[in-house]
Amino acid sequence: MARLEVNRSGELEVFVRVIELGGFSAAARVCGMTPSAVSKLVARLEQRLGTRLVNRSTRQLQLTAEGCAFYERGVRILADLEEAERCASEHTAPRGRLRVNANVPFGHHFLLPLASEFLEHHPDVTLDIVLTDEVIDILQQRTDVAVRAGPLKSSNLMARRLGATRMVIVATPSYLARHGTPATPRELLTHNRLGANYTRAQPGWPLRQGDEDIVLPVTGNAQASDGEALRHLALAGLGVARLAAFQVREDLAAGRLQTVLEDCNPGDQEEVHAVYVGQGGHMPLRVRALLDFLAGRVELSAK
Repeated sequence: MARLEVNRSGELEVFVRVIELGGFSAAARVCGMTPSAVSKLVARLEQRLGTRLVNRSTRQLQLTAEGCAFYERGVRILADLEEAERCASEHTAPRGRLRVNANVPFGHHFLLPLASEFLEHHPDVTLDIVLTDEVIDILQQRTDVAVRAGPLKSSNLMARRLGATRMVIVATPSYLARHGTPATPRELLTHNRLGANYTRAQPGWPLRQGDEDIVLPVTGNAQASDGEALRHLALAGLGVARLAAFQVREDLAAGRLQTVLEDCNPGDQEEVHAVYVGQGGHMPLRVRALLDFLAGRVELSAK
């Protein structure tokens, strides 16, 4: 009967979180526990199993051979448990607060316009949306899903690709009428090149002329904290800006903006991912619902 008094699935989930997130403190934030409680739980688990699962040091945790085997089996067990619960409650609707962080352009052009439709399909979900072009720590911010543009850093987080978009240089017809339309990258050096001041912003604009790759520095008289603010500066006729194609496709179609130096565009793409905490299929229904919804509705288009 002693085994029945032990919450083995709870212990297993905490242990898997410790390994996935790389430490007791990170696992404690996700599991709603204190680091000392997580450490004691792992110690009790090792005592009950009669073997050491992790070697501890001041900087990192390292799985033992036994711990590695236990972790791998544990991940599969938790995924099977999640699947069993989902099958048993297949008519249960996603519910609860869903905290979503997204970069500002994606938020304005996709997330906010689609929020009403998502909530109509999932009325028991409450959306908590934060828009920023700074990359956040989703564990510290207690975020369920973060939408990120650009290359992903190596981490224990899971990611679902939503698509990719070309980058284009644009300006208003009135600005180009006043300052001239550049025909070469060198001519673009004389123009007001609007930049971003967030930490992940690229240091320059890549261009290609013939076989030569060129990176132009961004030295305009205005910067902005997010891509959507840059778009509005460009629409105000202040200068030229390099933006995601999905941001400006309606402006280009309406003639409010026009592309510059498209024949020198290297065709680089910026990938967009939805990032979340989880292992394989082990995630809350509300998170899965949002990921599936965005994957089916978002059209970034790399063209």
